[in-house]
Amino acid sequence: QLFPHSVRGPTLVDVNLNIRSMGPISEMDMAYQMDCYFRQQWTDRRLQFNGNETLRVSINVLERLWKPDTHVFNGRQSYLHVVTSPNKLLRIDPDGSVLYSMRLTIKASCPMHLEKFPMDTQTCPLILGSHGYTLSDVVYRWMYGDNKSVKMAPDMTLSQFDLVGIKEGQDNKTIQFKGVFSMLWVHFRLRRHMGYFLINVYVPCGLLVVLSWVGFWINREATSDRIALGITNVLTMAFLGIDNRRDLPKVSYSTALDYFVGMCFAFILATILQFAMVHFFTKVGSGESLPHESEEEDDDEDTKQRMKVCSLF
Repeated sequence: QLFPHSVRGPTLVDVNLNIRSMGPISEMDMAYQMDCYFRQQWTDRRLQFNGNETLRVSINVLERLWKPDTHVFNGRQSYLHVVTSPNKLLRIDPDGSVLYSMRLTIKASCPMHLEKFPMDTQTCPLILGSHGYTLSDVVYRWMYGDNKSVKMAPDMTLSQFDLVGIKEGQDNKTIQFKGVFSMLWVHFRLRRHMGYFLINVYVPCGLLVVLSWVGFWINREATSDRIALGITNVLTMAFLGIDNRRDLPKVSYSTALDYFVGMCFAFILATILQFAMVHFFTKVGSGESLPHESEEEDDDEDTKQRMKVCSLF
């Protein structure tokens, strides 16, 4: 398990990713998950042997060999598949080249900006590097096979997003009190599907606004009917506004969906205010007595009746 020192410089580790599936992608946790084959290849000259064929070695030999301590810098919960046995593969070439492959499920953080939600495009990073070996010991590189270092399964589909682009590269990361480390990064560019929100939010909110217009054709004397219709629309709109925020983190800014729901709420509230204004001004303009005026007239009639009764006695 000793480090394979090289007189020519640090050990070069080539990395390749073959992604089988991706998801779920959670806005609440600001994280995403993917299932992939993670392959690493390096050369250890101590393992050279005479021959022409590649050795297919049992994974039990891994305990006796040196291997990179690669980890995910922005990882949260990653695990190795072990059913029905640990999903690992080890191959050694005659020149000492080692191929180490394993199947992993990686959960990594993905900072999201939701100002344009649900018409947004997110970029989720994956950052790989050594945990203990600095740049002078280990250097990571992307292993390009068929002109791609990060491959996606041809039948992979996402329920919430479309994968519109993948960009990879390598860089150095300085960690305080530890040194400079070689790292690899890949950015997955994801565009959100609009169908779910169109069916469950945009169309119902639009229909509620249209339904509020029905009150314009109801007789102004049917006060209870118009108020009941308006209040029902307001309460339904408030429920939709609260429900669409349930699956989102409690961010301090408003999303595009919040603005749309707020605008629909304002239109529905305006129909109630319009009815109140029309009802008030048509009462005054038509010469109808206001409630306090009618009460005064009733008091005058009662007074006159009492005076007539007194005069009879």
